[in-house]
Amino acid sequence: MPKLIVVTREGEEKELDGENGLSVMEVIRDGGVDELLALCGGCCSCATCHVTVDPDFADKLPAMSADEDDLLDSSDHRTEFSRLSCQLIFGEALDGLKVTIAPED
Repeated sequence: MPKLIVVTREGEEKELDGENGLSVMEVIRDGGVDELLALCGGCCSCATCHVTVDPDFADKLPAMSADEDDLLDSSDHRTEFSRLSCQLIFGEALDGLKVTIAPED
């Protein structure tokens, strides 16, 4: 099972087992990390699942949609490695992906 490494807002690092085909947001939620709000449930209609991804994985991720880009523009904490975790499908190709939960806006 591929591993997802999550860094909480407090800097605690957690390694989670991720099921193939789930979104990164679902892996985080199912792994018991409750500080990722994901209020819209993964519909790409809020930005409460905002994470920053490890730069080493940036080229392995799918292109960002216009909707995701617009939602991330609403965050004061956007970086060049910001993504909405609901839009990233997890699997073997992302084994070892490290994401940091963005500060709340």
